[in-house]
Parts: sequence; C-alpha cells; structure tokens
Amino acid sequence: MIELSHVTKEYAGRGKALNRLSLRLDKGEFAFLTGHSGSGKSTTLRLIHMAESPSSGEVVVCGFSSGGLGSHEVWKLRRKVSHVFQDFRLLPGRTALENVAFALEVTGAPRHEVEPRSTRLLAQVGLAAKSSLPVHELSGGERQRVAIARAMSNEPLVLLADEPTGNLDERASRGIMELFRDLHAQGVTILMATHDLELVRAYPDLRHLELNQGELVFDSHAVVAGEA
Repeated sequence: MIELSHVTKEYAGRGKALNRLSLRLDKGEFAFLTGHSGSGKSTTLRLIHMAESPSSGEVVVCGFSSGGLGSHEVWKLRRKVSHVFQDFRLLPGRTALENVAFALEVTGAPRHEVEPRSTRLLAQVGLAAKSSLPVHELSGGERQRVAIARAMSNEPLVLLADEPTGNLDERASRGIMELFRDLHAQGVTILMATHDLELVRAYPDLRHLELNQGELVFDSHAVVAGEA
C-alpha cells in the first residue's frame, strides 16, 4: 500500500530532511510516526501524498510511483490518499456542511449527491447536529472532525494525519483517536505523525515508527533476529 525505498529528501540550504529512508505499510495497517521536530515526519507524509518528490529513491503508494508521476496520475492518486492537518485548514466563514460539500464539489460528485453525502459524513464523525454552524463557532475537536469528514469524502484507501491532535486537549485527542480507530476498522490504512508519546503508549497494539534526523530508528513491528 505504501513503500519508501532508500528515500532521500534534500532541501537547498537546509540539508537532508530524510536520509535513505525505507519503510513499508501494508493495506489496512495503522501506524504512528514519531520523532523530534525536524526529524522528517511531515516530509515523509508530503512525499507519500506526492506533494513533493524525493531527491533520490522511490515512493510507491497505491500502485503509483514517484518516478515520472505526471499531473494526471497525481490527481488519480489524491482520490485514494487524503491528508488531515494539525491546523484543520477549513474554509473560514463557511459552515461545517459547506466545508465538506466543497470537497465533494471539487472532486466532481454529482450535484444532487453533494448535500446528502456531506450530511452523512458529518453524522459519521458525530456532528450531525452542528452541520449548519460556521466552523469558527466549533471547538478545536469539532473542527478536526469536520476536517476528517472532508478528508473521507473521496472514500480514500489511505489517510495521512499530520499532528491531528496537536492543538487539542486530552479528551478531544482521545475522541479523534477513537474516530481514527473506527475508520481503520472499516479498512482505511492510516499513518499518523505525532509528538504525543502518551497517546502512542495508550494504543500499544498499533505500530510505532520513530524517525531521528531523517532515518528510521525504531519499528515496533520489526522482526528481531533469532525470533521464529
């Protein structure tokens, strides 16, 4: 589903953000991606979303390779991979329903399906009663739920989450995590970057990947030499 092979990403004047990183997530996995600020978490997610290209190595996501990927192929990939951010990135001045509806409109959903599908998505994230509220009137946790509903509008196979609980209190963070768990149970592959190790420890059954200076230094699912 997701495979990075010897991926290096270098920025002019900033050096290497990733250094020969190799990792693989199979279909239906849920993994945390941790590491100090500057360790390469966000860069990894951007490469998987094909928002950037590696300096060397290859990224393969849902069968699409970073090597020679054209704009039309990137558009097709984005129908399969969605991204959720720490700062929500909602449309200001619009309602929760309008934010989700806009995502459906730009992906070409039939006009008569937009409102009912938007309503259903908001109901799935527990916001049916607040769909008509402007997003600035919602709490941080509620705004993140709108962002998740929007991200799920194209029924993606992969959900990337970049510090989605970073601006939330503990209760709201746990609510978002349970929502992710529900999506994972439906078959969505999830890679979630986070600095919150307490949150990671609360879900010991999930895979934990740790980056340091652009290299993978820990994988909780790595096979230990000598194990059968």
